[in-house]
Amino acid sequence: MTDYTLGQWSLTDLIPSPDGPEITEYMNKLTAAADALVAKKPLLVAEIAADEFNSILTLVDEIAGLSRRLGAYTELWFAADTSNQHALALKGRVEQLLTDVRNKTLLFALWWKQLDADAAARLLAESGDLRYYLESLRRFTPYTLTEPEERVINIKDVNGVDALRTMYEMITSSFSFQLEVDGEVKTLTRSQLSAYARDPNPDRRAAAYRELYRVYGDNGTLLGQIYQHIVRDWSEENVSLRGFPAPITPRNLRNDIPDAVVDTLLGVCQDNVGLFQDYFRMKAKWLGMDTLRRYDIYAPVSTTRKEYPFARAIEMVSASLNRFSPTLAAHAERVIAERHLDSEPRPGKYGGAFCYGVLPGITPWVLVNYNGHYNDVSTLAHELGHAVHALMAADHSPLTFHSALPLAETASVFSEILLLDNVLTTEPDPAVRRDILAGFIDSTYATVTRQAYFVLFEREAHALIKDGTTTDALAARYLANLHDQFGTAVDIGEEFRWEWVSIPHIYSTPFYCYAYSFGQLLVLALYTRYKEEGRSFVPKYLRILAHGGSKSPQAILAEAGIDMADPAFWQGGFDVVREMIAELR
Repeated sequence: MTDYTLGQWSLTDLIPSPDGPEITEYMNKLTAAADALVAKKPLLVAEIAADEFNSILTLVDEIAGLSRRLGAYTELWFAADTSNQHALALKGRVEQLLTDVRNKTLLFALWWKQLDADAAARLLAESGDLRYYLESLRRFTPYTLTEPEERVINIKDVNGVDALRTMYEMITSSFSFQLEVDGEVKTLTRSQLSAYARDPNPDRRAAAYRELYRVYGDNGTLLGQIYQHIVRDWSEENVSLRGFPAPITPRNLRNDIPDAVVDTLLGVCQDNVGLFQDYFRMKAKWLGMDTLRRYDIYAPVSTTRKEYPFARAIEMVSASLNRFSPTLAAHAERVIAERHLDSEPRPGKYGGAFCYGVLPGITPWVLVNYNGHYNDVSTLAHELGHAVHALMAADHSPLTFHSALPLAETASVFSEILLLDNVLTTEPDPAVRRDILAGFIDSTYATVTRQAYFVLFEREAHALIKDGTTTDALAARYLANLHDQFGTAVDIGEEFRWEWVSIPHIYSTPFYCYAYSFGQLLVLALYTRYKEEGRSFVPKYLRILAHGGSKSPQAILAEAGIDMADPAFWQGGFDVVREMIAELR
């Protein structure tokens, strides 16, 4: 019987022990595979036979699998305990090896990108499931440097910008926060403190936010300086050296999303900012306020504060998935049954939540910090949705089973909406139902508009940093960004000027956040189709997930009848939100 109690994950399905011989064995296998690929270099000519080319692809695939296994193990061990020096030391050792391997094996990608179009077309026709991977490499042909230059960049990254990102995680994961609750001063992690953003007590909500940004603000100059170095590194490599036309273009190219489509998405988000401003004005009336404060945007709309034991949360998520597809529910159950879920909040553990799908067919690992509120149940559904997506795409190669970022949020957000639908039909208390629906709209703001405005801020920040700005000037620009979002509907405290240094994605994956906006609006449109088409929609949805990263986002969505370049498609997602808001009036 599955144990539904809070606990830590086990990594033994990935590597049995950090102290055993397996780490060294995998490292040796990876080195040998890389050397074998290097030995194939004389065969890399335009006239290469298809069978020889496919044998080289098999080797490239093996290298990717071994690299991901080792990299994932060290990242997951470190995420569970960022104060563990042994985990940090192994992480550094593996990162160095992976850099060496990337440098050795650059020869294949560089040759492939520079191959003439006719030879590439001949080999693509024989490449099977790896076709899209190979097509994706060739998208970067105009921005690829020489082999020695690419090697230098790889070496520079591991001891430069990657080290800065690790330092950011170590610094912020060590933060602790003080909050008085019922006369007792508690020492909390960020995830525990963040739970009070939805506390019924307005003074406690305000105190939690002030404490959060007091700590980040006290470290704002240091964290801001780290960010500026990361941004300069990004710009120097991608714009100055590689020749991308804009800092956001490398992310869009990796996502296989045209710049114009991203501009359209962000523009529609800006055009609809008034929708959420009107909602926040309405919410202020529910809460008996003249104007909502930024502290209050996630406040519950009733005094009901329902708690959900962890075992109950698992049951709720499983039931909502099972109603839609027993296949999806079975995939989610694997994560818990195989002890691939780390659910307990504790000092030193990564804050927030994530899912790490390592290799096809291996159950992903999921990290959450569960505190017993409905928002935590929804987060659990979200991350298990990511795991389901990875398992649905298990028939692909390590190089093609991960979907592009804009589609990476499809299963996660869809799982959240399935949970919402199930709760709204089974929860007997109307006050709880109303609060949960309002909470979903709050979350939709956070996932769509808030994330879009992060990217709008990033675009400005990258330009300002290039021109030699200061951390204080960036903080002022971020505060102006918040005023653009909320207008006169929400009062914003000065401490929110430091919110940007608390957003890990802008450090770890620049311009990532529009993927959340893309995913949420996409899923709202897909869910509308599900409600219209009923059970006939299920196989279409499962097919979207099963593609993984074996086709472009445009091709996958076109198969489902979606044109992502059409502003009306994105507007349709906001129209669904407008209907939900109307239900609450």
